[in-house]
Amino acid sequence: MKMSAFALRNTKEILRDKLNLAFGLGFPIIVLLLLSAIQANIPVELFAIDHLTPGICVFGLSFISLFSGMLIAKDRTSSFMLRLYISPMKSSDFILGYTLPLLPMAMMQIIICIIVAMALGLSINTNILLTIVVLIPTAILFIAIGLLCGSIFNEKQVSGICGALLTNLAAWLSGTWFDLDLIGGTFKTIANLLPFYHAVEAGRAAMSGSFDMIIPHLLWVIGYGAAIMGFAVYAFAKKAKSDNK
Repeated sequence: MKMSAFALRNTKEILRDKLNLAFGLGFPIIVLLLLSAIQANIPVELFAIDHLTPGICVFGLSFISLFSGMLIAKDRTSSFMLRLYISPMKSSDFILGYTLPLLPMAMMQIIICIIVAMALGLSINTNILLTIVVLIPTAILFIAIGLLCGSIFNEKQVSGICGALLTNLAAWLSGTWFDLDLIGGTFKTIANLLPFYHAVEAGRAAMSGSFDMIIPHLLWVIGYGAAIMGFAVYAFAKKAKSDNK
């Protein structure tokens, strides 16, 4: 019950920040519209809508890290959190209480991207529902990254790491804008070792109906997400102890 009440409070905090909420939901849509407009005016298929949409969804989810990181970083410096430290809630309860309100927001972002993509010509079929499900672990991954950063760094540092740095890493190392084979070498090797490329490829496999390709890529995302979420719980517990001294 305490965790549920905490999650409800966090939901209200997220909804109160309307400007950042609108930016997080709207910016990926703007990018999708711009790239689709470019595709309509070039003779080669560079940004095919069925290939582009999963990448834009993953890029959009990177903004969720900023929300989760800023939320927990603000709370850590407030008297509200200091009062909660003496409650019977565990560190895992705190992290779950931050995660639950952000999942519906992430799902809304994915669905909005797909609806706009359908208006731009994306084929409507059951693979769309599968794509939404496949992208859920990616949403949890980005939430976990934000919670880990928010448990370690202050608001200003979180803004820089989860804002400019993470969104650029997710964009350039995911293969959203271009085929990584065009660069190859060390760049592609690094991209393959990180979860962003696999998140996009899992989404594309689901969108195209290449079911045998989903699990190999999705396992990377789930593995990273579980590990980072575990580190977030540990980091929050350590910070809670140090803040109470």
